[in-house]
Amino acid sequence: MMKKLYEGKAKILYSTDNAEVLLTHFKDDATAFNAQKRGTIAQKGKMNCQITVALFQWLESKGIPTHLIEQSADDEILVKRVKIIPIEVVVRNIAAGSLCRQTGLEEGHELPFPLVEYYLKNDELGDPLLTCDRLLILELATEEQLKQLQTLALSINQHLQELFASCQITLVDFKLEFGIDTQGQILLADEISPDTCRLWDQTQSDPERRVMDKDRFRRDLGQVETAYQQVQKRIVDRLASYEA
Repeated sequence: MMKKLYEGKAKILYSTDNAEVLLTHFKDDATAFNAQKRGTIAQKGKMNCQITVALFQWLESKGIPTHLIEQSADDEILVKRVKIIPIEVVVRNIAAGSLCRQTGLEEGHELPFPLVEYYLKNDELGDPLLTCDRLLILELATEEQLKQLQTLALSINQHLQELFASCQITLVDFKLEFGIDTQGQILLADEISPDTCRLWDQTQSDPERRVMDKDRFRRDLGQVETAYQQVQKRIVDRLASYEA
């Protein structure tokens, strides 16, 4: 019998008959600004689930280890039990969002190199940006683990940039979470979806019409479901063409 272990803003985690396997259910709930804004995006759970499965399987083929086992329903996946590292790893290719607010860089400014940032995974504290030394002082990760996180994040960024570009989508920035399995290996966990990425449609020049991610919900731009559907279709179609 499944038991609810954890419910977050976008997913619910359940136990299974196997102690080393968990079930993740993707919700249609949408939140922004640390859950100060709430709503629902129709079919979001199914779309984000399929996008995550497609991207995780593709990254696995590129040598990136993930916690994904298999998709068990339209909005559910079976995953390996891991101990989540309480750090949100953010990779930025183009200035947007908080980077612009904190630095004065104009939105759309292409960064000279991918910027890897670490945020404390703690809603009560507002998920603050942390330096590497602060992470070490808080004992959230070892120096070796931080090196691994950066290496994995940059490799994932390279692979995702190439894939999204082939779908006429620009990968502006994105958030990653990682976990440690019973063998001590760091695995990519959580999800990769329009909820966790900033994605711009290369076929649109208008700054608002090009948005294909949760910024449409954050900024009340409308057509949120349509944007998510477009991301899902382009990724699934592109990966299917690779397999053909």
